[in-house]
Amino acid sequence: MLLTDSSPKTTAGTQYLPQGDRTLLSPNQCLMPLTAQVNDQDTLEIGGCSIADLVAQYGSSLYILDEFTLRTACRQYQTALARYYPGEATAIYASKAWNCLAVCAIVASEGLGIDVVSGGELYTALKAGFNPQNIYLHGNNKSRSELEFAYHKGCTIIVDNLLELELLSAIASPNAPAPILLRLTPGIECHTHEYIRTGHIDSKFGFDPNQLPAIFATVAQNPSLHCLGLHAHIGSQIFERQPHQDLGRVLVDWFHQAKTYNLSLEILNIGGGLGICYTESDDPPSIEEWVKAAAQSVASACQGYNLPLPKLICEPGRSLIGAACVTAYTVGSRKEIPDLNRTYVAVDGGMSDNPRPITYQSLYRAVVANQMTTPSQETVTLAGKHCESGDILIQAAQLPRTQPGDLIVVLGTGAYNYSMASNYNRLPRPAAVLVQGGDAEIILERETYEDLLRQDRLPEKLQLKP
Repeated sequence: MLLTDSSPKTTAGTQYLPQGDRTLLSPNQCLMPLTAQVNDQDTLEIGGCSIADLVAQYGSSLYILDEFTLRTACRQYQTALARYYPGEATAIYASKAWNCLAVCAIVASEGLGIDVVSGGELYTALKAGFNPQNIYLHGNNKSRSELEFAYHKGCTIIVDNLLELELLSAIASPNAPAPILLRLTPGIECHTHEYIRTGHIDSKFGFDPNQLPAIFATVAQNPSLHCLGLHAHIGSQIFERQPHQDLGRVLVDWFHQAKTYNLSLEILNIGGGLGICYTESDDPPSIEEWVKAAAQSVASACQGYNLPLPKLICEPGRSLIGAACVTAYTVGSRKEIPDLNRTYVAVDGGMSDNPRPITYQSLYRAVVANQMTTPSQETVTLAGKHCESGDILIQAAQLPRTQPGDLIVVLGTGAYNYSMASNYNRLPRPAAVLVQGGDAEIILERETYEDLLRQDRLPEKLQLKP
């Protein structure tokens, strides 16, 4: 971790500021965006923009995305792949972390590909300007219309099961075979939340290894399918390097087996999963360290089989964008329970803009953005405003004493926050701004009450008469 002090109980919000040459830091190892600093009003700034000014202009709750941090992470992946893998390699953004036009456009401009998991994500990537040849469609239950959409646009489809092979065989033709990768379940487990482990055998994703001979034979005999390679993904928010090294060897072994079925494979996609720092106790490897371990494992395994190096693809999502965004809230009510020594501080958002704490019991850190150098004075339960007892953002946040109107910033909210946001309790979803060099631009408009009703229809028989 890169902190000035590791004790949140006795230090102020400045403890989470990145230290040293920020162009050299790995964003996934930082709690705050790389541009975070404190101005002379004792207020947090991101991308040269004061949090107080952003909230005054755009309201709260508010997602604040730092362009510099996102671009730095993209470049670190591409640079590390070029350094440590002796063949062709690229990173593709796992856009389920946060798929919107602006994020897709930034990633595309940095030369990355993109993976999408629905027709909606695919449509967004195309509208953002992505070359279809750099788009990969995932999913364990793709509809026929999604498969047709991806096929006719020229995207690569990562096939998850037999039904998809059958559907694609009917959609595609020998004159224009569908480009596919086969997703396999490698049987590799790692220390992460049960819901985000996808590499163990008991998973809804991918072909079982015991199916491989039959799958290889089926694909090899089908002229409507062009199998480019193999894919596997072992999970998310992973700090260990060994599972990814093991995955490289397993995939290369299957790559070698495919040759006996006259499949000339060209691509190995090793998925993603590198974790980020949500709290100061988190200790993920850097982007460079992760790429080095994974890339060298694949290269070494290929050498052992005397195989030509395939194109290597990895799929970072969270580690690209997680630390690049923070969410700003305005403090509202306060409730003290002396008998329990508990204090609730409520903010104007919660589980509808960040469902991860109630879903995964995820941990976060927060600062009071307008009191950055004030020492932490109390432990509070940071609560959301929803009609749900479990709507708690942080169970034990060490913060300065707050007043209504103070600004709370929760760190590390770039991944799976907006993308999983809802309208629970009919709350409009927040706005998002992109900050860079002191400028802020809206990339997602704040929803209005009218937006909430846009898809509602009231049958005439239910309309109340005046």
